[in-house]
Amino acid sequence: MSSSNTYTIHPSFEKRIQSSAVRECIQVILSDHLGDKDYSRSDVSSWTRIISEKVRNKIKELGEDKRYKTVVQVIIGEMRGEGVKIGSRCLWDADTDNCFTESFRNDTLFCVVAVFVSYYY
Repeated sequence: MSSSNTYTIHPSFEKRIQSSAVRECIQVILSDHLGDKDYSRSDVSSWTRIISEKVRNKIKELGEDKRYKTVVQVIIGEMRGEGVKIGSRCLWDADTDNCFTESFRNDTLFCVVAVFVSYYY
C-alpha cells in the first residue's frame, strides 16, 4: 500500500499571483474610485477602507492558491506641490512572496497602494 505525497511546500508556477494582473486591477480600482474625486479630509478614511477592501478582494480572486495572505496599505494625501517618500521592508521567501505598488494622482490628491502577498506555509 503506497501513497504519494500530496502536500506541497511551494505553490506551482501557475498558481502564483501574476504582477501584471495585480497592477492592472489596482490601477482600475484607483481610477474608478478616485478619478472624479477632489481631496476631502473628511472622506479620506472611508476611501482608504473601500479601496483596500476592493483591492484585497480582487487579489483573492486572482490567486488560485488560498494559502496566500494579503496585506493592503492605502495612503491618500492632498496635492500641495510637496514631495512624498514612502518606504517598506519585508523579510520573506523570494520564491513565493511578492510586493506590488501602484499610485494615482489628480489635481487635488495622490494615492499610493502597497500590496504585500505572502505564502502561508
